[in-house]
Amino acid sequence: MMKKSKIFVACDSSNISKIREIISKTQNSKIKIGYKFGLEFLNSRRGRPFLSKLKNKIIFADLKIHDIPNTCVSTVKAIKDLKINYLTIHMSSGLEALKATKKVAGKIKLIGVTMLTSLDTKSLKEIGFSKDVRELVLHQAKLANKAKLDGIVCSAQEVKIVKKVFKKEIITPGIRFNSKSNDQKRVVTPKQAYKNGSDWLVMGRPITQGNIKKNIQNLIDHLGK
Repeated sequence: MMKKSKIFVACDSSNISKIREIISKTQNSKIKIGYKFGLEFLNSRRGRPFLSKLKNKIIFADLKIHDIPNTCVSTVKAIKDLKINYLTIHMSSGLEALKATKKVAGKIKLIGVTMLTSLDTKSLKEIGFSKDVRELVLHQAKLANKAKLDGIVCSAQEVKIVKKVFKKEIITPGIRFNSKSNDQKRVVTPKQAYKNGSDWLVMGRPITQGNIKKNIQNLIDHLGK
């Protein structure tokens, strides 16, 4: 049996009925569930009002804030009324912005996004990075320490090396039951991600597409619970 079993279900939809269905059908006693809401949902007409009324759930606002320090700070202040638990900011916002945002985050856990799992070394070279993915993620993990962030987001392929320098929470997207990666490049299975040391996994389509209850049970079976 795997010891860790914390999953953020990615609610990647602006359809409130679909979101209600996801929340209702992912309730279970064997896996700790949180809910990740991104820009699509929070920018939708009914998204913010819905989230403001959602009670007794672990809420992950995946805003991926990326701006100058003052704007990053203002953004955090503007969403504090939502009572969210986790909030993302791009590590590439820079140390000054990271520190300033952390200072005003209060009880919200500020999570640094390293390199998106849709990118690989080839993709990074295309946009001007000379280092490979692992080098960049490791560098940014060290930067997260300097900024005193509460956690980082990185793929499970980098978790083992990151754990050597970063001891707080690691959240891992790019999780699939098989090798089909769709638009993700750096993917692993849930079991392998936990084995590598991930604390939270982010899973969207493998859970929310099709029969949600069956998908949750498949995950429980996969983890041997």
